[in-house]
Amino acid sequence: MKLTILGCHSATPRINTNPTSQVLEIKNHVFLIDCGEGTQVQLRKNKVKFNRIKHIFISHLHGDHYFGLVGLISTFRLLTRETDLHIYGPKGIKEVITLQMKLADSWTNYRLIFHELTSKASEVIFEDNQVQVSTIPLDHRVYTNGFLFQEKPGERKLRVGAAIDANIDKAYYRKLKQGFDVVNNDGDLIKNADVTSPPVKPKSYAFCSDTAYNESILPIIKDVDVLYHESTFLEKHEKLAKPTKHSTAKQAAKIAKQANVKTLILGHYSTRYDNLNAFKSEAQEVFNSTIELSKEGKTFKFN
Repeated sequence: MKLTILGCHSATPRINTNPTSQVLEIKNHVFLIDCGEGTQVQLRKNKVKFNRIKHIFISHLHGDHYFGLVGLISTFRLLTRETDLHIYGPKGIKEVITLQMKLADSWTNYRLIFHELTSKASEVIFEDNQVQVSTIPLDHRVYTNGFLFQEKPGERKLRVGAAIDANIDKAYYRKLKQGFDVVNNDGDLIKNADVTSPPVKPKSYAFCSDTAYNESILPIIKDVDVLYHESTFLEKHEKLAKPTKHSTAKQAAKIAKQANVKTLILGHYSTRYDNLNAFKSEAQEVFNSTIELSKEGKTFKFN
């Protein structure tokens, strides 16, 4: 599982900072999460292949989270894309994107498929045999979701030497990887656990964009490997967090601690701050596990 931060600041873009956008590579999928201004330039800087992006997840319809989307869609068209593009986001995203395309007479030459979200409860919005994606209902000024990405368990690892010693025909190796017991060439039943090892533990990633401190998400994100949680403010500006429905670094740490996550990544910093290390320091007062600071162009690999 690999996460690349394209943008991690709030509000207005600056020379060296970009609004929210990130790429999650998980089980051969390349998921784009949010698409603030400048996202396609950041994709190029970080050498992310455009044609590998087939699913885009938009948390909410505040500009710093989706104003780069129509430009990216247009660039895909200019590059003669043919692959379907799925967009998951709040109701209204189809209207705002297609209106711009209509007025510009710039319809795509590939299928643009919108999945508009309205549920205030967590729901599965994408699933295949490798990954499941669910929404995380958040508390912001407009309808907002985070997203939970979960790997599905892989096949068991075959210990070939043990299988040979057990006199198992190679034709049964596939069933062993799938977890079944099999009968060997002598007619004896061989227990799966005797010739295989458990698969690598599935990874999980929770993305929580703009939100007030919100303990209702705890059951959804409990025990995730990695949590990205917005931390717009430091404690000295906590009074600004409540009316704007944002969080402080310390509040993000409280969520991480209660959810028992392994790694917390902080981001969505207000551009009023120059020293981002203060965010980590405040979070460490609450959360004793790994804390990372997001930064444009920074990549995290979780094995």
